[in-house]
Amino acid sequence: MSAVEPPVSLPKIGPDDLEAPPLSPGQMAWRRFRRHKMAMVSAVIVILLFLYSFAGMLAYSEAQANATETGMRLQGPSREHLFGTDTVGRDIMARTIYGGQISLFIALTAVTLETVIGILVGATAGYYGGKIDSILMRFTEAVLIIPQLFLLIVMAKFFGGQVPDIHIFGRTFSGSVITIILIIGLTSWMYLARIVRAEFLSLKENEFILAAKAVGTPHREIIFKHILPNSIAPIVVSATLGVANAILAEAYISFLGLGVQPPTATWGNMLDGSYNYIETAPWLWIFPGLLILLTVLSINFVGDGLRDALDPRSRAI
Repeated sequence: MSAVEPPVSLPKIGPDDLEAPPLSPGQMAWRRFRRHKMAMVSAVIVILLFLYSFAGMLAYSEAQANATETGMRLQGPSREHLFGTDTVGRDIMARTIYGGQISLFIALTAVTLETVIGILVGATAGYYGGKIDSILMRFTEAVLIIPQLFLLIVMAKFFGGQVPDIHIFGRTFSGSVITIILIIGLTSWMYLARIVRAEFLSLKENEFILAAKAVGTPHREIIFKHILPNSIAPIVVSATLGVANAILAEAYISFLGLGVQPPTATWGNMLDGSYNYIETAPWLWIFPGLLILLTVLSINFVGDGLRDALDPRSRAI
């Protein structure tokens, strides 16, 4: 008789040995974004800047930001005025808080307008093609070759002062805020339109789009429910970088005295006139300039991280 073989002991399988569930596209994008250290640091800085601008109003009222005290003019940073005072004795820290609200509001609103126009023009041109594509793209190229800064200056000079003051949430804004939003939004959509058009030209030939057309799906549904969601990555990146460009554009024209007009403060118009005190009162330009620099750099790094995170060809997680 043969000996009885001992039973084979199977290794125990713990929860760590089980195959991990597949990651969703959002989880993979978040992992790739976290690997971009500068983008993570910049995202924190952007959040802190928003908190500074919008939570800071709990420490300073708008009346304090606009209050003048000529006896305290051009005072350096002190315990009473952490960022010093300007040429008419206004607290610079309070003005950077309320100026940041306007600068960020202008940037976000202008980019929203830019994104809507860019998507509509690019999607229409890319999806329908033919004569519609030719007309829309020739118009886009005609606007694109005009120097944006020159166009901003001309339009700001022409429309400046023609819009009355507006009252929102108990605050009074000069009508130039609406003018600048419209100018920046209407002069910045061309690059996004070309990006969206290229995405639509590529995606509309895929099998799932051809199948949707074959079963009679309406064009509007194909554009907004099938193609556009698959083009969202470059749109998000372009919109993110557009915020930084809008802040710089507002700073350019405000520095030239053609942007948002006083008493409404922005980081850009706070720099207007500070060039006369570059050496004698450097705090007039250091603090608003530093906030512009931090905001633009941080948003650019966040956009760079989003570009890597949302790239469908990226395999690194």
